[in-house]
Amino acid sequence: MNKKTLFKILLLNLFWIIPSVFCQNKKPNIVLIMCDDMGYSDLGCYGSEIETPNIDALAEKGVRFSNFRNTGRCCPSRASLLTGRHQHAVGLGWMTAVDEHRPGYRGQISSKIPTIAEILKKNGYSTYMTGKWHLTVDGAWKPKNSQVNGSYPIKRGFDKFYGTLSGAGNFYRPKSLYLNENRVSEYSKDYYYTHAINHYSVQFIRNHEGSNPFFLYVAHYAPHRPLQAPQERIESCRERYIKGYDFLRDQRFNRMKSLGLIEAEAQLPVHEREYKKQPRPSWDSLDSEMQNDWIEEMAKYAAMIEIVDDGIGELVEEIKKRGDFENTVFLFLSDNGATSEGGLISQLAADLSNTPYRSYKSKTYLGGTNSPFLIHYTKIINEKTNSVESDPAHIVDVLPTCLDLIGVDYPSNFKDEKIDSLDGISLVPAFKNEGLMERDFFFEHQTASSVISGDWKLVRLSSGASWELINLKEDPFEQEDLSRSYPEKVTELEKKWILWGEKNNVLPLNTKGLSWNDRIKKYTELYPDQDGQE
Repeated sequence: MNKKTLFKILLLNLFWIIPSVFCQNKKPNIVLIMCDDMGYSDLGCYGSEIETPNIDALAEKGVRFSNFRNTGRCCPSRASLLTGRHQHAVGLGWMTAVDEHRPGYRGQISSKIPTIAEILKKNGYSTYMTGKWHLTVDGAWKPKNSQVNGSYPIKRGFDKFYGTLSGAGNFYRPKSLYLNENRVSEYSKDYYYTHAINHYSVQFIRNHEGSNPFFLYVAHYAPHRPLQAPQERIESCRERYIKGYDFLRDQRFNRMKSLGLIEAEAQLPVHEREYKKQPRPSWDSLDSEMQNDWIEEMAKYAAMIEIVDDGIGELVEEIKKRGDFENTVFLFLSDNGATSEGGLISQLAADLSNTPYRSYKSKTYLGGTNSPFLIHYTKIINEKTNSVESDPAHIVDVLPTCLDLIGVDYPSNFKDEKIDSLDGISLVPAFKNEGLMERDFFFEHQTASSVISGDWKLVRLSSGASWELINLKEDPFEQEDLSRSYPEKVTELEKKWILWGEKNNVLPLNTKGLSWNDRIKKYTELYPDQDGQE
């Protein structure tokens, strides 16, 4: 063999070897998917009768967390998800409804704290978002023809964006809808927001070019109210709810036991105390009209979640077509528990969705702050396939987990002078059977407050209510108040909560008993220029 021929062979081998090495070392893509107001047990892989085969398939080859916490409300959870910080520490201790000009209550995320999109973009990622933003103070975009301020997806690290700025709205004519920085005001005859989110999620990945990895954040409206879905999808779900909520709660609870999400010896509680105006009715005690109303509500709700699942299936197929599936991290969660907003029927529906936990969205009992959460990434989770991780975790852990998986440090030049480190931790050790470090968890929303420390939880409905003390090991569904039996534990945990509140801009609380509208009115009158800027 002459030298010229040998040189050609070497070049040919390098042609194949170099791309192979590059692909092996390429940082993983990340797909982060969040549902809105979906309860703990509303996925098939968490015990539900709702059909979610695509999400279940990710869970089957991934890890589900059985004790994953959120902040209890939509935009605070989004703030923590995207920053790895407690919501008050980044300016979103309440809602985007008003800028209160208090450090923890600016109505949008602080420009001093980076989002996960900003961090990933600086590390070579293409960044895309679809769906609900809900991190811009309302006064910055509500006026006609107004330009949104700096707290906007394109300004906070995303290369492309299709979605809404507001927290809720009609699925057929969503308000504050944007494509990148252009307002969308015209809708096709068959427009449905979840379909559009699914479509743009796939399109962003289909059109992704170059060798750099991608980050896609899919933030669904569904199944947030109003409950709306195409009629044929509603009809396909209706029959399964004819047996009523008592039967279905039992069914979900038993499935959860078999899936290892709760202890086998656990007993299904009936949360009578959550019904203040009347005793909780059994299914058989409802008249036929009320039963039909509940069936209709659940059929709509289930249809909305199943359409989300359809889109996840389409997205997975697109990523597989690209040959990127093995190198993509998928994360799925809900921003808070199901809501009781809407009256008795809605509360009875939320009881099913939050099985087996107590209370609802916006409260800090577990029905409000427990989420389904799963991670799928074949390169690191093979040994934990279809497993359940019972160590407690929190929504602030998502960002540091993603950074750990891709080998990127949190940028020190962004650190706020008052909060000098991330609040979350990486969950990667849980995938390696190493367990997670023990730590305390803190919550506050609209003065509903709680702290979890080991097996103990201190919780209250509002600042005007007494603290309840719960032993979560003996009473995981928060049925028995032990505060009178262990007053020293109440004092200990309350001190911890106050220290956390002082550090994270939680205090002072809005303790004047203001209603939602009165709170907005008060701060709008004090600060007419509602731009949310610091």
